[in-house]
Amino acid sequence: MSRKIFINLPVQDLDRSVTFFTALGFSFDPQFTDANATCMVVSDDIFACLC
Repeated sequence: MSRKIFINLPVQDLDRSVTFFTALGFSFDPQFTDANATCMVVSDDIFACLC
């Protein structure tokens, strides 16, 4: 049985944070992304919600 891990990370500037993590090679799940938060995919079972 695998477990999924969701971590909430507060950020001051969402667009700047997305740009930074995209440059590091991370992707984002568009299903859980809006103007206030985004879901960064760390692995198949680990996600970081930037808000």
